Amino acid sequence: MITVSLCMIVKNEERILARCLDSIADLMDEIIIVDTGSTDATKQIAAKYTDKIYDFTWIGDFSAARNFAFSKAGMEYIYSADADEVLDEENREAFRLLKETLLPEIDIVQMYYANQLSHGTIYNFDKELRPKLFKRLRSFQWQGAIHEQVNLEPVIYDSDIAIQHMPENNHKDRDLAAFVQRTEAGERLDKRLHNIYAKELFISGEDKDFIAARDFFRQSCQDDERSVDEIKEAACVAARAARICSDIEDFFKYALKVIACEGCAEICCELGEYYLQKHDIDEAVLWFYNGAYETESILNIHSGGDIPLTGLARCYREAGNTEQAAEYERLAGEWKVPCA
Repeated sequence: MITVSLCMIVKNEERILARCLDSIADLMDEIIIVDTGSTDATKQIAAKYTDKIYDFTWIGDFSAARNFAFSKAGMEYIYSADADEVLDEENREAFRLLKETLLPEIDIVQMYYANQLSHGTIYNFDKELRPKLFKRLRSFQWQGAIHEQVNLEPVIYDSDIAIQHMPENNHKDRDLAAFVQRTEAGERLDKRLHNIYAKELFISGEDKDFIAARDFFRQSCQDDERSVDEIKEAACVAARAARICSDIEDFFKYALKVIACEGCAEICCELGEYYLQKHDIDEAVLWFYNGAYETESILNIHSGGDIPLTGLARCYREAGNTEQAAEYERLAGEWKVPCA
């Protein structure tokens, strides 16, 4: 049986920390809690489960905090958890079985992160695999009878364990503020963070968030080192921000950039909104229809589903076609996020 260190970073989690630890503590051989500045009873609650509680001065870097937590682990594997996660009884038993049967060559175990859509953060699927269990020390072996080389790729196992993500609220204000702080300081976001920033804006951002992000994504559109996909997502954000600011020239400039790259559901919805606001119903219907049926979403999966269907309903209701409006309202209400 493998041994597992639980590593968590926490801050002001007094309302939910015990719920998380009650569901996993007995499965762990060691519990590491790293506190990044709690002002409530988080550390006192943690002390009921472990004496390995460490303070870490918050520097605005989640990776630094997680790396610090991992550095304190001493077991064979490390399980990384957040305070808003819960394992139900069925998945607790699956975790227990995993500990008994995991092959030693496995470096990373992925588990399903479920219930992701409850608070509209950056997720487009309610359930998807994530790396959660990590081998603390990897062993390297030479492979190949000739032209031998060391295998550098991790051995990953996709388990059936499903972790319930049960946040109390949406962290988008914290996340978006961090993106603004970093981009205004001149940081160039890598491809992954660039995508996450754009996704979080389209999934849960408010008008003020798009305006705050506008300059960064306009600059991204001019960045020769960005891929076509990055430019598309940047242009989507820039177009939405321009529409919010009533900058029509800029709006069409960035909308056309996306269309020139084969388009996407997000920009179709933006054009639908623009023409609906202008009371040009025929054009609005055209673009909402394209969003719903002719293109795919790249940032918010709802942009290819209930959002344009609702837009079509609004168009037909404004045109006085209540029967067609009711039909699209029904379709929007019945639309479901597809499985990952």
